[in-house]
Amino acid sequence: MQTTLRITKLFLAILLWASLISAATPRAKATKQQPHFSGLASWYGIQHQGRPMANGQPFDRFKLTAACWSLPLGTKIRVVNVKNGKSVVVTVTDRGPHRRLRRVLDLSQSAAEQLGYLDEGLTQVSYTPVAGPLQRL
Repeated sequence: MQTTLRITKLFLAILLWASLISAATPRAKATKQQPHFSGLASWYGIQHQGRPMANGQPFDRFKLTAACWSLPLGTKIRVVNVKNGKSVVVTVTDRGPHRRLRRVLDLSQSAAEQLGYLDEGLTQVSYTPVAGPLQRL
């Protein structure tokens, strides 16, 4: 009987010691990765100049903006042209592109120019949120 009690006490002491050691061991901080998206992007320019966007401001084709259905307005995203590797940071200010067109982004004329696809009209892009409402998730 006393042997069983001693073994139980020893087991509890080892268990307590192991839990204290594991609690004191530094752990790697969990990194929260930002979502990553990709798809076809188009651009819009003079035909929409001055028209109100979803955020209430008038569209300015010379600003670095984007229209996107899936991200909150005000989110800053880094967009990369998959074909040439050029990138730009834009702000989501509008909703679009038209859903039937199966595009993921409509970028401003200035953003399309920096990405190097102004003449083509469409390009494959990947994009990741870098600042804005998504960082609070």
